[in-house]
Amino acid sequence: MSQSTEALENIIEEVKTIFSSHLESHKLRKTPERYTILEEIYRRTDHFDAEALYIHMKAQNYRVSRATVYNTLELLVSCDLVTKHQFGKNTARYEKAYGYRQHDHIICVNCGKVLEFCDPRIQQIKNMMGELMEFNVTHHSLNLYGTCKSDCKPKSDEY
Repeated sequence: MSQSTEALENIIEEVKTIFSSHLESHKLRKTPERYTILEEIYRRTDHFDAEALYIHMKAQNYRVSRATVYNTLELLVSCDLVTKHQFGKNTARYEKAYGYRQHDHIICVNCGKVLEFCDPRIQQIKNMMGELMEFNVTHHSLNLYGTCKSDCKPKSDEY
């Protein structure tokens, strides 16, 4: 097993433990389907919508319902294992949250592509503004919208 594969498997085990604790503390059932959805999310490297996750899982012959996917995503958001974004007007997009550094997004309004970036100057601005305004900044979200400069294929009218 390569180091990156081993690291991924370790993260998956950690998030399963966190999810189990969350389910137990809220007296919710620990179903195999919920854990399968969690694992599938943590094997992804993209931002995805609930419907795309459902379709992907059905194509992989997982026995999950659409409602289970949507409900499990909300549970994962509530225990901070998944982050929910509203990049456009309609569809919510999700990404794994545990063990991933703070980052910001550039979103193409034409094709829906989401790119991540991290710039230390944003952290400096956050710290400076907190001091100037006497405000304890706990987190932030920065989304930049525009269009891809090349190879952009228009998507449906959801952005």
